[in-house]
Amino acid sequence: MVEAATVSNPFPGWDGSIAGARALQAQLAARVRLDDDFHDPPRTVVGLDVGFEDGGDTVRAAAVLLDAASLQTLEMHVARRRTQMPYVPGLLSFRELPALLDVLSMLSAPPDLAMVDGQGIAHPRRLGIAAHLGVATGLPTIGVAKKRLAGHYEEPGPQRGDRSRLVHRGDTVGYALRSKPRCNPLIVSPGHRVSLDSAVVLVMHFLDGYRLPAPTRRADRLASRRDAPRAPA
Repeated sequence: MVEAATVSNPFPGWDGSIAGARALQAQLAARVRLDDDFHDPPRTVVGLDVGFEDGGDTVRAAAVLLDAASLQTLEMHVARRRTQMPYVPGLLSFRELPALLDVLSMLSAPPDLAMVDGQGIAHPRRLGIAAHLGVATGLPTIGVAKKRLAGHYEEPGPQRGDRSRLVHRGDTVGYALRSKPRCNPLIVSPGHRVSLDSAVVLVMHFLDGYRLPAPTRRADRLASRRDAPRAPA
């Protein structure tokens, strides 16, 4: 299991209010590191995503651990928690992060890299769920989102690997990446301990013919299913 001691309080000093959550995001964003500080090449990567059950009353967090070289699935886990906060744009981590920390604790060992279905620093206050998770756990993290939350970009070229900078308030906060021809671009942004350029390189490494990279694609499937995960063959 991942040692609980590696996880700090993800909401230090939060009073439970929306204004307090936004203020806390600004504080935690100052702790995000955008320098490369991960095992290179990574040996293992975990894909993380969240779905909901019981009409939204239960958060269902999924973790799929992969061998980074072969993309073989090594572990699959699901954790459930009662939903404590309604959906508020820009505050996704306050709704989903506790369940993600639960499912991370089920892994047999800490991964070298975490890839989260959501934003990294491509966020109005530079603390999307991937960045928040990275600060809370110390893990190198990357956000891979299906849609833009903040900033603007020029449409990237049509070929796999074409990309354009995502700019928010004058800063580059990520890339719009064409991961598959004739598909909408992904929004790739670093979360913590990964640089902007390395985030795109790593996502490209984990593409295996689909729009989404293997870690978050497999986590997305598991998060949206109602059956229990099965161990890989």
